[in-house]
Amino acid sequence: MTLRMIAAACAALAVTAVACSSGGSEPPFTVKLIGFNDYHGNLESPGTFGASAAVPAAERPPVGGAEFMAAHVAKLKAQNPNNVVVGAGDSIGASPLISALFQDEPSVETLNRIGLEFNSVGNHEFDKGSAELLRLQNGGCKAGEPNSCKGAVAGTPVPFEGAKFKWLSANVIATATGKPLLPAYGVKEFKGVKVAFIGMTFKATPTVVTPTGVAGLEFRDEIQTVNNLIPELKGQGIEAIVVLVHEGGFQSGTVSDINGCEGALAGSGIATLVKGLDNAVDAVISGHTHAAYNCKLPNATGRTIPVTSSSSFGRVLTDMDLTIDPSTRDITAIATTNRLVVRNDPTVSADAAVARIIAGYNSLVSPIANTVIGAIAAELPNSRTDGACNMPAGDLVADAMLAATQGPTFGSAVIALMNGGGVRNPGFTFASSAVGEGAGNVTYGEAFTTQPFGNSLVTMSLTAQDLKDVLEEQFAGCKGQSTTATRVMLPSNGFKYTWDGAKACGARVSNVTLRNGASTETIVDASGTVASPAKTYRVTMNNFMADGGDGYSTFLKGTNRLGGAQDIDALVAYLSGFKAPKAPYTLGNNPNDAGSVRINRTGTGSNAACPTGAVTS
Repeated sequence: MTLRMIAAACAALAVTAVACSSGGSEPPFTVKLIGFNDYHGNLESPGTFGASAAVPAAERPPVGGAEFMAAHVAKLKAQNPNNVVVGAGDSIGASPLISALFQDEPSVETLNRIGLEFNSVGNHEFDKGSAELLRLQNGGCKAGEPNSCKGAVAGTPVPFEGAKFKWLSANVIATATGKPLLPAYGVKEFKGVKVAFIGMTFKATPTVVTPTGVAGLEFRDEIQTVNNLIPELKGQGIEAIVVLVHEGGFQSGTVSDINGCEGALAGSGIATLVKGLDNAVDAVISGHTHAAYNCKLPNATGRTIPVTSSSSFGRVLTDMDLTIDPSTRDITAIATTNRLVVRNDPTVSADAAVARIIAGYNSLVSPIANTVIGAIAAELPNSRTDGACNMPAGDLVADAMLAATQGPTFGSAVIALMNGGGVRNPGFTFASSAVGEGAGNVTYGEAFTTQPFGNSLVTMSLTAQDLKDVLEEQFAGCKGQSTTATRVMLPSNGFKYTWDGAKACGARVSNVTLRNGASTETIVDASGTVASPAKTYRVTMNNFMADGGDGYSTFLKGTNRLGGAQDIDALVAYLSGFKAPKAPYTLGNNPNDAGSVRINRTGTGSNAACPTGAVTS
């Protein structure tokens, strides 16, 4: 048969086989996949970062920044004309002011120029609801928002151009249509071979997003979603399949090498997910936990497949070479390396077009971001500083929430509680930043980085029993909390409690006290007994928590709700009371704290690290 006859026969087939288009003689070839996750609108460098924890802080290079992400992606693409750039979600949301102030349009515009092609949705893609996500995908100005469509200053199109990449939402179903909100997968063809990219977020996304953000949406099981799509993809002649999923894990140990896989992510959401995947899936690009790892994990058949994550904020890129056999159309080998996006490589020059976009938005936001709003006496990180799960930055935020709602007109609150996940990295840094505000001073931009969600405060009446229940509800598997997440809240000054993770659910919390001036009230005694179960207290939290976010469903029982200020406004107002010449905010200095920490831990696990997963003892 002549080549012309072969071509004619192939054209008549409903599904074109690669063997037809190539005559069956094409050798294997490679496709370079470039992946990243959790960009979160970090147009500017988040600072220095080491390839492992073993690298001394002084030797860690500056990393990230959209202009260098674009340059490093271009360098990798130049190594192979067969390439694709993919993401694993949270490209927007919880963003620095330079993106958030402009409705995250700068995030999309820079990702367009970085070259992103397919991107799974993450939980933060739904922070402002599905309609806003669709606007960011399709383009156009946000009605009634003066900071939308500012591209004229940044050198980008007006109206807003929308995403040139495809957001994918295989397991996110619009209830009105019964179909995925956005495409379930994307396909790119290389030398006649199609490669599919299935995009998803984790099923429990509604538990970490405000109800309005996920209204009208159903989030389906990740494993079933992927496995149900396999026959459809195979029906199109697709054998090369990559999953992009906003779910992740952490390495065990302390090395945290970006190319390590200590502990094989045991017990994590991503390890569980991969364990159920059809053998047709060749690789998984993951995210959500802001961790870096380069793993091979077992699927449903026990075959190990590559599973990667590239930290967050544009600090790392995943460089994955896929070897494809044209005769089978399948991926036969994969080589993966996570690479730092360094800013000091003399062979890599910043992308000029992206740099102009950053400069343009900076010119608009700098006068706001660089304003000093208060001062702190020492570093207040957003990390858990002890096994009891105290968090210095969270304490300050909770104090600001209480101060904003204590007045009788604003709620008469006596307690405020803040979710740890809502206090973003790095917390409040003591060292002066590049803008030169001076050590200890806090700028609006720094405060916004810590509190970027734009949540509003809600004050409600809770009974003493409700308080006990919601504190018990912090622990994995207790009173409806996720079985894989422990989420210890941060209390405002004067409110203290003790917990013991080795005890049974419902019996872990004791010694709950409330101090106000010279008097201290015991709400729950040392045995865990609630003194006056029906007595009510006015308690403040953000609207995300008030609506049951992070698994705190007890807050749904609250009565006499009163809405309040935005969280960032409350924080700015509170810090103004600590602006020079006034004394700076000092952790533990409030008389109601009496010089001791707010959360205490006892029992056999009291010397362990703060738990975040299923194990609390």
